[in-house]
Amino acid sequence: MQKLKPHSISPLNGKAKSLVIILHGYGDSGQGILGLGHEWAEGLPDTAFVAPNAPEVCEAFASGYQWFSLRASEGTNTAGAFESGDVARKPAAILSAFIDEQLEHWGVPESRLAVAGFSQGAMMAMYAMPRRSKPCAAVIGYSGLLCGGKDLTGPGIVKVPVLAVHGGRDDVVVPGCLDAVEAGFSAAGFDIETILRPDLGHSIDNVGLMRGLSFLQEHLEKNQK
Repeated sequence: MQKLKPHSISPLNGKAKSLVIILHGYGDSGQGILGLGHEWAEGLPDTAFVAPNAPEVCEAFASGYQWFSLRASEGTNTAGAFESGDVARKPAAILSAFIDEQLEHWGVPESRLAVAGFSQGAMMAMYAMPRRSKPCAAVIGYSGLLCGGKDLTGPGIVKVPVLAVHGGRDDVVVPGCLDAVEAGFSAAGFDIETILRPDLGHSIDNVGLMRGLSFLQEHLEKNQK
């Protein structure tokens, strides 16, 4: 199976007690999204941050990477185009193998793992983590949509706390996708928190960044005791 290239930040306090994996969006890279880890590191000094490059070179930006192609759904820009979850299935298997490697590398159990993602990376985080054999501590999705939402009530699903943040002026992943994220996870009995930032486009603002940090602190530190 294909292996992903990681970019990482070691814990400020030395040995890792927890791990945050950060997944970039379409056309970006692990190095590019690792800035989130730098923003969060001081507030999580016992945490390692790892951001892999997605498995495919981006079809639109050769200097970046993609988790899956957007050409099949070009022009739709709706959650319905990803309803089946088919687009995420193959990269989720690659991601899951990478997660196993990183947990072993840092010596951290799944209960002290959190996964955050932006845009396409958020879609991967929200798809992959409920489908692992053990629940992680938390999932954060910025500006993402829900892939395979109907399957969340089926067999082989583990419940994880989810935070989803979206811009009200997002013209890439439309703001209505946040409603589908909330509805899908709520219907399946997940602990889901959603935040709509009215004047924000396809981006992460300071409010989302700081709520992400407090969400990670709450769930990671709870599982360290």
